[in-house]
Amino acid sequence: MHQVNAGPLLDKIQIPSDLRSLSEDQLKQVCDELRQYIIDIVSVNGGHFGASLGVVELTVALHYVFNTPHDQLVWDVGHQAYGHKILTGRRPVFHTNRIYKGISGFPKRTESEYDTFGVGHSSTSISAALGMAVASRLKGDKQRQHVAVIGDGAMTAGLAFEGLNHGGVEDSNLLVVLNDNCMSIDPNVGALKEYLTDITTSRTYNKVKDEVWKLLGVISKFGPNAQSIAQKVEGAMKSALLKQSNMFESLKFRYFGPIDGHDVNHLVKVLDDLKHIPGPKILHCLTVKGKGYELAEKDQTKWHAPGLFDKITGEIVKSASDKPQPPKYQDVFGHTMVELAGMNNRIIGVTPAMPSGCSLNIMMKAMPDRAFDVGIAEQHAVTFSAGMATQGMIPFCNIYSSFMQRAYDQVLHDVALQNLQVVFCLDWGGLAGADGPTHHGAFDLAYFRCVPNMVVSAPMNEQELRNLMYTATHPGMGPFSIRYPRGNGVMVDWRKPFEAIPVGKGRKIRGGEKVAILTLGHPGNFAVQACDVLAEEGLYPAHYDMRFVKPLDETLLHEIFHEFKNVITVEDGCIQGGFGSAVAEFMVDHGYQARIVRLGIPDKWIEHGEQKELYAECGFDTSAIASAVRELMPSKATVLS
Repeated sequence: MHQVNAGPLLDKIQIPSDLRSLSEDQLKQVCDELRQYIIDIVSVNGGHFGASLGVVELTVALHYVFNTPHDQLVWDVGHQAYGHKILTGRRPVFHTNRIYKGISGFPKRTESEYDTFGVGHSSTSISAALGMAVASRLKGDKQRQHVAVIGDGAMTAGLAFEGLNHGGVEDSNLLVVLNDNCMSIDPNVGALKEYLTDITTSRTYNKVKDEVWKLLGVISKFGPNAQSIAQKVEGAMKSALLKQSNMFESLKFRYFGPIDGHDVNHLVKVLDDLKHIPGPKILHCLTVKGKGYELAEKDQTKWHAPGLFDKITGEIVKSASDKPQPPKYQDVFGHTMVELAGMNNRIIGVTPAMPSGCSLNIMMKAMPDRAFDVGIAEQHAVTFSAGMATQGMIPFCNIYSSFMQRAYDQVLHDVALQNLQVVFCLDWGGLAGADGPTHHGAFDLAYFRCVPNMVVSAPMNEQELRNLMYTATHPGMGPFSIRYPRGNGVMVDWRKPFEAIPVGKGRKIRGGEKVAILTLGHPGNFAVQACDVLAEEGLYPAHYDMRFVKPLDETLLHEIFHEFKNVITVEDGCIQGGFGSAVAEFMVDHGYQARIVRLGIPDKWIEHGEQKELYAECGFDTSAIASAVRELMPSKATVLS
């Protein structure tokens, strides 16, 4: 953990009311100090970087103008909320950000009253802020303000448009601040990006903008007549819209902008004026992701969450280990996609705005016409894939496990019900690490296991991942799910020629006595290590890598339950309804009697930390597996005594 000194003004700000006691002339210095503080902390502790640098001025202006926490401020996703956290009482503990038992990397209601809505997935802010605004109106509080800050990347999701569609007809104090930097994690794509660019560069808008802001600048001076001035502003905008339509105006939001999101003093004036205009409004702010740190401005994808780095040179700090590291599962997926697509011209890659995160960018570079980034739109990604599958294509739809939850109906209704051959590659399956409960892929084994026609599999290593991907391309496979964790695999020769794996076929890793360990996916490597440790103690449990939770290898399970009365299941997923539950159901359905110990993610929300810390907390790491075996298998020393 690393603490640094704040600047002279930032040091005086414990909560936003302290910020509001400063003069407007001091705000630029506050922004400079806040930006430097974020650089100082993130460079040595890690975390999301570019997004928070890009909204420093906007963060300061919002807390300066609005009476937070009474006025409700909702941050979309939360990657950009570090400045918000620092200004709202968490500067003394900000060095614990994303560290085990430290503060969350995202806004979290249980952490602070200033965090009005818990976030981590995109595009929720408008709907949440609208709900708050309507609730305030129903309670008779017409003065309370409600602000949603959403990026242009998050605006591509359907939920954001649903919120706008409803918000436009509600007479509520709702301000949507569109933070437009042409980025999410990767560069934004699609028609909305082009539309926002058109607005930004439109001569029509720029011609009328000066007149509009002159009118806005005097609104606050007119007191009760402010609304009539606002109507004149609206009229001026409408006259411009005769020449160029505005999507937001068509949804009955008053549109203002675009304005410079890095001019804190102008932001303060504009926000203060907008505060006096009733009804739904949208303010379009132009920002630069990574603003104030040159390298982050030039390579915004790399500096979204760069890890540790030297803040002076920008050199990324590499792992201290001299040992060669196995490849990441994500990179193996990316390279395998190129190989498979070269073998079969029906194979397509699809991802919702995560090409570099899931490594589909490898295929996008090699075969740009056969790999699609569809924006932050998981539902569309699934149904888009289903549509291609009806025409004989084999789409690999790569979505992080926790994000796949957002497209569950599409998986059921559009893919599984029609038995279409869509391959779901669920990245970040299991415990995701420092991003915490919003990103842990805890539930996919359970929520996919109950879906008819769905194959549910998990590779134990990179070679198994490649072979499962290859298997999923074979004729007649239907919906096929392959889930794997975030990060590195194990040291195996993963570039061997492809081998098809019979669907529903597990394998014996080693024979043994008295206790059988049944694993699914990457935790099988923990069991291998545990068995090595136990062998030194004279204990020899058997170990089986089941590969599939659906269909289960029933032949192998019959052999196991005939031979063993003690069974341990291990999975990197929720215990309720997951792999262990499937094994227990098999045992009951076939009349076997055995003791089953299920290891996995317990029925609670797991907070953030390093993966190895969370594996230990949940009780399915190497040590926990060995301990479970010892409880079921008395050591030879115990027997002799």
